[in-house]
Amino acid sequence: QVEVVESGGDSVQTGGSLTLSCAYSGATYSIDCMAWFRQAIGNRREGVAAINGDGSTSYGDSVKGRFTISKDNAKNTLFLRMNSLEVEDTAMYYCGADPYRCLAVRSDFRYEGQGTQVTVSS
Repeated sequence: QVEVVESGGDSVQTGGSLTLSCAYSGATYSIDCMAWFRQAIGNRREGVAAINGDGSTSYGDSVKGRFTISKDNAKNTLFLRMNSLEVEDTAMYYCGADPYRCLAVRSDFRYEGQGTQVTVSS
């Protein structure tokens, strides 16, 4: 069992930056892929970014060049650095963890957190 807890959500203006964190614990040795996905009100889940155990990453088309996923293995923490935020980035952001490698961004994981809200206003 793996637990993930997100933090760092906030309200920011367009063009601003924000860094989300995800603390993970438990059977972390079993995890290969860790990722971020989001869901805006009335929308479907959308994969945002993913990182595998070998450090390979993938990003959704809408965030490429603006968002950066990284992790600190020593601190069991996953990050999402978000720059040049747009109103369309407003959503609940979730952290996911899965034993299987992510070949691309995904929006369903074996282990998921409760989310942290990001609101971007103009």
